[in-house]
Amino acid sequence: MSVARLSAKDTNSELKRARLDIQLALSFSDEDKIGTIQPHDDALVITLRIGGYDVKRVMVDQGSGVEIMYPDLYKGLNLRPENLTIYDSSLVSFDGKVVILKDQIRLPMQAGSEVVEVDFIVVDAYSPYTTIVARPWLHALRVLCTRR
Repeated sequence: MSVARLSAKDTNSELKRARLDIQLALSFSDEDKIGTIQPHDDALVITLRIGGYDVKRVMVDQGSGVEIMYPDLYKGLNLRPENLTIYDSSLVSFDGKVVILKDQIRLPMQAGSEVVEVDFIVVDAYSPYTTIVARPWLHALRVLCTRR
């Protein structure tokens, strides 16, 4: 997986003088497809820098509306209860059950050269992932999600 800045093509001399908008592209190379059967619908699991640490097993779920942090990551980042702020809405898991919340925490998250502040809802539940990042994170990065 790679993150790169793409610039718009210059079509006339006026555009060359003006500052061009630069878009962030999150893409995969043909090498990334090795070992997968195409087309596939596997979960997108990546490594991101969260709170200054490289965090593995981060699931990207563009169908979710909140970022979730599981206990292993919370403990691994040496976070304490005093780092949390109140989150008083209920949350329903993938299997339809209400999840026990431990409130929320705001942490910096980095993808490539982009760093955004993300509010994670800390839950007391098991997951094979360390965290789930969702639409709020994607929108903060101004990511355009497309399929080919």
